[in-house]
Amino acid sequence: MKQFVSFLFLMILISSCSHEQASSDLKLWYSEPATMWEEALPTGNGRLGAMVFGIPHEELIQLNENTIWAGSPNRNDNPGALEILPTIRQLIFDGKFIEAQDMANENIISKRSHGMPYQTAGNLRLNFQGHEDYSSFYRDLDIEKAIATTRYSVGGTEFKREVFSSFTDEVTVVRLTADKPGSITFTSSMDRPGHVEVSTVGNDMIRMSGVTSSHETVEGKVEFVVLSKFFNDGGTITASNNEISVENANSVTILVSIGTNFINYTDISGDAQQVAEQYLNDAIGIDYNQMRNSHVAFYQEYFNRVSLDLGQTDSIKNPTDVRIEQFSRGYDPSLAAMYFQFGRYLLITSSQPGTQPANLQGIWNDQLFPAWDSKYTLNINAEMNYWPAEPTNLTELHEPFIQMIRELSEAGRETAKTMYGVNGWVTHHNTDIWRITGAVDGSYWGMWPMGGVWLSQHLFDKFEYSGDVEYLRSVYDVLRGAAEFCVEFMVEEPENGWMVIVPSNSPENSPTIHYQSSIAAGTTIDNQLVFDLFTKTIRAAEILGIEEDLIPEMERILELLPPMQIGQHGQLQEWMHDWDSPDDKHRHISHLYGLFPSNQISPFQNPELADASRTTLIHRGDPSTGWSINWKINLWARLLDGNHAYNLMREQIKLVGREENARAHSEMGGTYPNMFDAHPPFQIDGNFGFTSGLTEMLVQSHDGAIHLIPALPDVWPNGRVTGLRTRGGFEIVELEWKNHEVTKAVIRSTLGGNLRIRVANEIGLKGQGEISIAQGNNSNPFYQLPEIKKPLISTSANLNEFELPEVYMYDINTEKGREYTIVKR
Repeated sequence: MKQFVSFLFLMILISSCSHEQASSDLKLWYSEPATMWEEALPTGNGRLGAMVFGIPHEELIQLNENTIWAGSPNRNDNPGALEILPTIRQLIFDGKFIEAQDMANENIISKRSHGMPYQTAGNLRLNFQGHEDYSSFYRDLDIEKAIATTRYSVGGTEFKREVFSSFTDEVTVVRLTADKPGSITFTSSMDRPGHVEVSTVGNDMIRMSGVTSSHETVEGKVEFVVLSKFFNDGGTITASNNEISVENANSVTILVSIGTNFINYTDISGDAQQVAEQYLNDAIGIDYNQMRNSHVAFYQEYFNRVSLDLGQTDSIKNPTDVRIEQFSRGYDPSLAAMYFQFGRYLLITSSQPGTQPANLQGIWNDQLFPAWDSKYTLNINAEMNYWPAEPTNLTELHEPFIQMIRELSEAGRETAKTMYGVNGWVTHHNTDIWRITGAVDGSYWGMWPMGGVWLSQHLFDKFEYSGDVEYLRSVYDVLRGAAEFCVEFMVEEPENGWMVIVPSNSPENSPTIHYQSSIAAGTTIDNQLVFDLFTKTIRAAEILGIEEDLIPEMERILELLPPMQIGQHGQLQEWMHDWDSPDDKHRHISHLYGLFPSNQISPFQNPELADASRTTLIHRGDPSTGWSINWKINLWARLLDGNHAYNLMREQIKLVGREENARAHSEMGGTYPNMFDAHPPFQIDGNFGFTSGLTEMLVQSHDGAIHLIPALPDVWPNGRVTGLRTRGGFEIVELEWKNHEVTKAVIRSTLGGNLRIRVANEIGLKGQGEISIAQGNNSNPFYQLPEIKKPLISTSANLNEFELPEVYMYDINTEKGREYTIVKR
């Protein structure tokens, strides 16, 4: 590709970008077009997605719609599980793990469907003859406005393209302008991998329609229609050979509307054409500027709730891919802040009320059969997508995920009865748009019946941020159903008399002692999940005033759960037996669920377990897949080690994908040029995990108090954040720190109650109200701590004392609706 960039324009560009970003630094910008999908820029509105390449002569806009999945409504239960279950349990208790896993493969893993892939809607192509020789190129994604822009010059004329997926008008909008009249001439077409029908409608529209793929034993039945309608100001527009030709226009606006026949996970009786036409007709006639302004206003209602300033350097003068490449070798605090905000951008644009929840790639995928099918992996990845929702003030965007949990609880009741002969509901480690709940992918990965138990934690966690009792009432039966499954599924293991989940595994890992088999009983994560589920269900029943007959049995099992154990290497044991190896570098650290996202392990409450968790993290090491690196950021933040958390950020923000196949599977993560997380290949959970991790470094509220800047790294001595939320209905309206000390915090109480603050320096209360040194347990009901059993510690364990930082604890009795200003003494 020929590209001529004038030195003068480059200097002007750098100057203008530096000026623009000096106040916000909220643009991903580049000096070259995208040459691969992982360089294209994502736009979205929750339902629609688009990847914009910004190629002057051959623009490619890859399209998605969140219900375009292969297959059709189906179930994948294996009824053979019920008869063989006692035998498998006995084999596990007898230590015959390989035999048990083989039997589970044959009798528990699905024989029909392992889940359907999420699929691309296709491509919109714009071909500009003569634009191969361009200069003054620039493209960006403005995450403050949710608009992708491309600018370049050809023959003295400057061309500009803007693309956004409208939140308010439900179409993807492409706007083409030039600084000289009559300059816009191009042809446009649409295509998709696989069979589609493409035709023109009149002189100004391209229609593409098709049906999604059949996969495994399930017939593809999702019908979709994509309509691209062209509006020209000046010039002419014609249609021929399934293409649209525009000549000598002053400006062109393209509205792309997509409809499918999907209504819900059991019903695909909709009319795809009618849906696409309705969205398009509703948007036609709206002035472009009005459409753009309403889109931006809607988006900013979410995005502007939180701001973050960690400082800036001259690095903002560089394109984003250069900054990513240099981050691990230098100092660029504003790139870390932008990475944090990019995660919020991705959640806003891939998850809106009424849409499907963000999948393994959010909503962006250009393939028919993407890696891992872009499904919902429930042994961490899907949950990780929603870690930032509540603390970063995007609570409404949690709703699609909560709705999926409701639907899985419906589908999973039949699975629990058919496969295991118990009440309640179950789902395993993976699901899709059809809400399959059976076990998939082979017993080594799929023999984990705890997907619903982990998902259910989100139901109560969401309540802890809002205090909305009516919401809690609406999800209580789902929470109870997951608990009922565990109560009836758990059995007594013979060695210690503990109540355990069996068969199961510690997700996707196996001990070196029998590495071919992961199947096990009473894994640490399972015990932690059951503990959380039972305590939250009991608490929910108390809040709602429900006389729950399941409570006595939950309380009995809680007393009989295996305690957490510290093994011979000083590590938190992953399994019931001391099988861990210090050489295990596995990407999953499932037994540290109790540290994060749960609150069963805390340096302040049980330092011996915190130290064992730290030992486990040291054994696992820092380098890993992208999502795993970002989980570790959260874990080190919970261990109050901001410098180690920051080192993991440097591990994450390193450029990958250009010297090798960008989609080659690897266990070494990083960041693509467009700031997508690289497993590799792309998985969006890493982006969301980063945003969550940085939040945990600045504010924590899980262990009896709101802890301000608990894990601040040395490289961020000064900063400011606004808008973060905590448990108990508190909002951090403003938080400032200087020289690693809190200088000001404005906290709004939306529910009232005691506000307990943990901080590293002495503070006082400015204005009305009283502040006092904290005494005893926090009286706020949202800050009651779980009673954790003392761990069992191996006699050969080498333990270290966890050195706690010096902190001050204060209490403020707050009133609902009031703000409280805290200042450094």
